[in-house]
Amino acid sequence: MSMGALLSRARAGITGDPTLRTIALATLVRSLGRGVFFTLTTLYFTRIVGLSVTQVALILTVANAVGVAASYIGGHLSDHLSARRLVAALFVIEGLGLAAYTLATSFTPAIALACLVATANKAGSSTMASIIARGFESDRRVLVRAINRTVLNAGIAIGGGLAGIALLLDTAAAYRVTMALAGVTYLAAGWACRRLPASVDAHHGEQAGEPAPAAHPARDPRYVGLTLLSAVFMLQFAIAEIAMPLWVTQHTDAPPVTVSILLLLNTVLVMGLQIPLSRRTHEIPTAARAVLRGALCMVAGCAACAGSGVVGGAAAAIATLILAELAFTFGEVLQQSGVFGLAFELAPRSRAGAYQGFFGMGMALAQTVAPLVIAHTILADPGPGWALMAALFACAGVATVILCRGAVAPDRVPVT
Repeated sequence: MSMGALLSRARAGITGDPTLRTIALATLVRSLGRGVFFTLTTLYFTRIVGLSVTQVALILTVANAVGVAASYIGGHLSDHLSARRLVAALFVIEGLGLAAYTLATSFTPAIALACLVATANKAGSSTMASIIARGFESDRRVLVRAINRTVLNAGIAIGGGLAGIALLLDTAAAYRVTMALAGVTYLAAGWACRRLPASVDAHHGEQAGEPAPAAHPARDPRYVGLTLLSAVFMLQFAIAEIAMPLWVTQHTDAPPVTVSILLLLNTVLVMGLQIPLSRRTHEIPTAARAVLRGALCMVAGCAACAGSGVVGGAAAAIATLILAELAFTFGEVLQQSGVFGLAFELAPRSRAGAYQGFFGMGMALAQTVAPLVIAHTILADPGPGWALMAALFACAGVATVILCRGAVAPDRVPVT
């Protein structure tokens, strides 16, 4: 199937499936707000509220740590409460918390609001993952997740562009009004989620023919292994957000504007490739191989980045960095596609919330520690640092294939 056919299938899926249409709409509206806040929050706290960079870093670190526990709690609750009502409530809480940032005038209320927002955000993401796991059959889940990720990237890009209005005006009022309006988008996303069907809620009691799963995902060795290995790949996002800007400006001959070019290239490619490259990754062997191919692309990206620091001249540095970004982006899309499939297929539907929450907890923990890993590897000693990153990605990719060898989706195990 060609890329055009796959994209046509995705568009038809959104328009023809009311559940997918509701999820995509909620994601798009919410991601517009996220794009605004990604762009404005740090500048707002430092320029308008007057917090120091150290205080802002502490706020983000504490909020991320709180979000680790919230990821599992949200998924666990979605197994016992109405997932559609829960995710709607969490989106509303997140929006109110973000809008309340405009009232924060000191460190204490800022960190309290950041923790509230992180709790609602991580719990909401886990709940949405459980909704996808229960609301769609196996061969549709990864496509839905891929469409959702494409919509998310598009919304964040548009939201970031809208935030440019506040940056252009550069006044306290412009920041506050823009952020308050962005918070309202979360309320709209919560309202949209009320239209989700009852089928996305957990049905208590095992269905006939479904094997009894582990009581807790932490007792499932294969799923624990998947979560840990997938956490390693979260380093790719810290590389993009933290390492690349500093690497480009401090270790290469490329001009600073190259950072924006690389970010735009990544955004466009992820939006265009996530759906086509997710094909057949609902099958465990295919998904595991996709993770391995993604890992090898990341290895190539690390090598190209290291090379960009030794080539002479701006043109050569820019060309090498673009090659690195291409490798990293293909690696990101392949790895995410494979992980989407494995995280869904290796989890029993009757415990969808707990398993997706556990997986999300691993990702949140990785997000929390990734900046420290990057700071003590690539940024501390670039040569060995890039080599270590490449080795970690390669080992995680190979280990994922080994882990999934002979694995069967729990919901497909026949009852004997």
